[in-house]
Amino acid sequence: MKMDRKKLHCRNEILSITKKLVGIKSIVNTDGEKDIAKFIYDFLATHPYFTANRSQLVIEQTTKDDRERYNILAFVKGTKGESDRTVVLMGHLDTVGVDDFGKQRDLAFSPDEWMDFLQNENIPEQAKKQLESGDWLFGRGVLDMKSGLASNMYLLTYYAEHPELLDGNLVFIAECDEEDSSHGILSALQTLKNWKKEHAFEYVAAINSDFVAPAFEGDENRYVYKGTVGKLLPSFFITGEETHVGSAFDGLDPNFIAAELTKQINYNPDLSDTALEETTMPPVSLKQTDLKPSYTVQTALSAYVYYNFFVHSWSPEKVLDLLKEQATIAFTNALTSFEERYLTYCRMSGQPTRTIPWKPRVFTYSEMQEMLLNAHGDKYDNHMKEFKEELMQDDTLDTRMFAARVVEESWKFMPDKSPAIIIFYSSLYSPRVALAGDTEDEQRLLDALDNAINAVQPDYDHPIIAKNFFPHISDMSFIAMSDDMDDIGYMVENTPSWGKKLHVAYEDVHELNIPVINIGPYGIDGHKQLERMEMTYSLEIVPNLTNHVIQEVLTNTHE
Repeated sequence: MKMDRKKLHCRNEILSITKKLVGIKSIVNTDGEKDIAKFIYDFLATHPYFTANRSQLVIEQTTKDDRERYNILAFVKGTKGESDRTVVLMGHLDTVGVDDFGKQRDLAFSPDEWMDFLQNENIPEQAKKQLESGDWLFGRGVLDMKSGLASNMYLLTYYAEHPELLDGNLVFIAECDEEDSSHGILSALQTLKNWKKEHAFEYVAAINSDFVAPAFEGDENRYVYKGTVGKLLPSFFITGEETHVGSAFDGLDPNFIAAELTKQINYNPDLSDTALEETTMPPVSLKQTDLKPSYTVQTALSAYVYYNFFVHSWSPEKVLDLLKEQATIAFTNALTSFEERYLTYCRMSGQPTRTIPWKPRVFTYSEMQEMLLNAHGDKYDNHMKEFKEELMQDDTLDTRMFAARVVEESWKFMPDKSPAIIIFYSSLYSPRVALAGDTEDEQRLLDALDNAINAVQPDYDHPIIAKNFFPHISDMSFIAMSDDMDDIGYMVENTPSWGKKLHVAYEDVHELNIPVINIGPYGIDGHKQLERMEMTYSLEIVPNLTNHVIQEVLTNTHE
């Protein structure tokens, strides 16, 4: 391993590790996650440093997880000084699936063979030029994010060979299940807490290595990120009034309200959260369905819709407040349209009219709970506890449908069952992280990142730009959080599956709250068949940027 005090020459070593990692089919929620964890453990265990310090390398099974899978955690103690300051390097070892590769799915894990195959395929011109350039690597996981993980493995072993260059400590995490439910990082939190106590680690920065991509067509910038977007899944249980289709206007179809709701919320820039001069993508629907179990000639009694919702500064309470307003608007619009169409039909058919009986009614789940507990007390409370236990036996329900069934059951107890919308959260909340320099550690990390960019930029042709929010969901959300525990408490009160299908130790995240940034490989088409990463940036610039940040955060001087 060649060492240079100003620049790490590591391209070939990181490329070799990357290809080995890509060769392991570590698709999320498959046994491949176990295989790659064992490979990483064995890879590190053969290093003389970890042979001599075996307790500093662990392979740990995830907790509260339906699957058997593992994280790898390790640390190197620097000998340059006596500082307890500690930087965490983190990255996930799982990938998405390969159904998009079709008959060539086996080639997805063999970059060289896959690229040979693509030479004779009709692929987009940009991808073809990159393929022919010799500076791009194609294959599942090369970008998301095995090259980033390989960079972290290189840096860990670099400092394992040269602890005398480290004035503090370096912790490494390779976590599983990032692509689904984040069991990996959530399980790792307890070990981080234990190490903090056992080894007096002072966690001052975390560096994630997830992939980065162009923000728009033709964008030549390479981005690093100071924090991350948060993600919520606001969900809507919509009740109508059932009727026979032959008497359609005698009832209210909840699908009609759901359609108006989606029209009101989908792509609505009024629901984009702007903070630190950056704006989230607006919400978009991820599911819209009624809850009829089978075909009948009756209209549905209820419908269910949920939306992706990104946040930079808004709390879970703020989001539900905004969506309650939007739902009221949508409900009002639906009833107005219903009445207009009803009156028009009556004129056409010569039928007498009647007054439309319904009014917009929108409640949060916690508001409904308060009403039901006031109305029914322990009888309702005990029934719902038993109902949730019974529901847990149904393995076909994910957290989102579990929540819907809980709300549906609660609705049966409502004294007034006229049409309404109930708003709640039905999935994991990934907290937002806004790194604004509010603490000394935050400011030091921000300064270190700026200085690292300035130091490395002369060696690279494309602009390296720091932005405030990583735009995709990542495990950064579970190493730090900008919400306080009151915000989390409100979210919990409005999450029907909490404590059964869903539980996250946000108190551990809040306790650790490590300032976190993302420096990751650059590429295009993550999660797609032509996933590819640029090798010069990913294998040379990324590890050097990361190394500069490590050194400056720990010592405030460049090595």
